[in-house]
Amino acid sequence: MEPAPPAAADLESIFRDHHAMVFRAAYRVTGSASDAEDVLQTVFLRMLKRDPEAQPVVSISSFLHRAAVNAAVDLVRSRQNIRNIPLDEFEPVLAESSHRGPDRALASGEIRDWLRVALARLNPRIAEMFALRFFEGKENPEIAALLNTTPGTVAVTLSRTRDRLEKEYRAYQGGVA
Repeated sequence: MEPAPPAAADLESIFRDHHAMVFRAAYRVTGSASDAEDVLQTVFLRMLKRDPEAQPVVSISSFLHRAAVNAAVDLVRSRQNIRNIPLDEFEPVLAESSHRGPDRALASGEIRDWLRVALARLNPRIAEMFALRFFEGKENPEIAALLNTTPGTVAVTLSRTRDRLEKEYRAYQGGVA
């Protein structure tokens, strides 16, 4: 369910309360501040243009978070010309501290770029689950609630997606896929 367009004053209040969260979610997916700003604008413009007959959502925060992730994935998907970069050990790189040496910083940036491109090739719902789990750090039950599915479905989907990405990585490296 999507929210009906709020009045200008309501939209301003919603923007003040949630813009930072929308920006952070978009930034984690896109890796770019300017792209995250574009996503931020897109999300709130879409809210402004919603059909007046649309039913409001229970949680505007959850709606905006999902909208940010989806818009960011769409943006990354539209940029398919980025080169492929290895995926090895992407979980530790995504979670590691920003205090690291130049070699590691460059490698983690390349891995993030590769992962964004790989994410853009996935089904949008699967990409959203993956981004919520590995970019946003959300747990399976929380993802399930956001996407109106079961934690088991989320766990299976994420496991299969991870296996698929590892297989793509091996193929990219010239190994047996």
